[in-house]
Amino acid sequence: MNLNDKIYVAGHSGLVGSAIHTQLSIQGFNNLIIRSHKELNLTSQLEVENFFKEEAPEYVILAAAKVGGIYANNSYPADFIYENIMIEANIIHSAFKYKVKRLLFLGSTCIYPKDIKQPMREDALLTDVLEPTNEPYALAKIAGIKLCESYNIQYGTDFRSVMPTNLYGAKDNFHLENSHVIPALMRKMHLAKCLNLDNWNLIKKDLSKNSIDGINKNSSKKDIIKTLLGFGVASDKVDVWGSGRVRREFLHVDGMADASLFLMKLSSEDYQLNIHPKLSHINIGTGVDVTISEIAYLIKKIVGFNGELFFDKSKPEGPLQKLVDISRLSSFGWHYNKKLKEGLENTYRWYVSSQKI
Repeated sequence: MNLNDKIYVAGHSGLVGSAIHTQLSIQGFNNLIIRSHKELNLTSQLEVENFFKEEAPEYVILAAAKVGGIYANNSYPADFIYENIMIEANIIHSAFKYKVKRLLFLGSTCIYPKDIKQPMREDALLTDVLEPTNEPYALAKIAGIKLCESYNIQYGTDFRSVMPTNLYGAKDNFHLENSHVIPALMRKMHLAKCLNLDNWNLIKKDLSKNSIDGINKNSSKKDIIKTLLGFGVASDKVDVWGSGRVRREFLHVDGMADASLFLMKLSSEDYQLNIHPKLSHINIGTGVDVTISEIAYLIKKIVGFNGELFFDKSKPEGPLQKLVDISRLSSFGWHYNKKLKEGLENTYRWYVSSQKI
């Protein structure tokens, strides 16, 4: 890849895409193509094909996706499977049709079976049943992997897939219902701290940037307190979904971006697509996991929330452990070096600073 190559980053405004777009800019790539959702509807085959025909990108990074936590996946399964499959199919087919040199597809480690040996190896794909709480999303991501593999096998394309573990960082989704565990807990504890300090100025700022269904910055204090209680947020207590005993691996989005571009730049020979056409996806992770309890108490300390944590065992929490095998990635020479505490501190600083209006 050369610095003046035309690179299309699909999903540039999201958690994943924005980190990759920033890394490309820092590295000196100066011909980046981006489109907002209003400018280009990726679920529309006609719009996507016309875009590729007009812009003729040489490289494509497919980071666009509909994402969310357990609640969102359980509540909107049709949206998750439909939108993600449409986005993937449209972009991957157009990349083939308009002769893109290389494509990188961003997936998720939820593609692996629920009850699988830990850490999860790439060849564990499709060896058992999926975790029910996010099955539609996982199936869509598996479809993306198999699209890349199938075009590689049939047409000799260079379409690659990376499967990052649980991501967090700046520009994450902090919605109390639809977000993943780190942003959800971070925002809950931030709001609880503000309630405890009776700091309604910060609460109003939070609601200005991240409205909650039913309340906004103009709602009464009584309505805000009542709504937050429904999300398990009080001045002296925050609810955490599940027992806290399940283990998860967390990767800062900057590390994911660095690893993704590292793999994107590898030659076809080094990436070994010709040797492993049925194993085009590679795990990206840290190789270390923690319990949800450990992450919750670490966030509690970073946020400065002095109340209690209540682990609600009636809520779903997914499989007991999710840790990816990163030996294949490590064999290429890439290693992760950001500490979890450092990454969480950076994320919380970004969240607080993003509320300034």
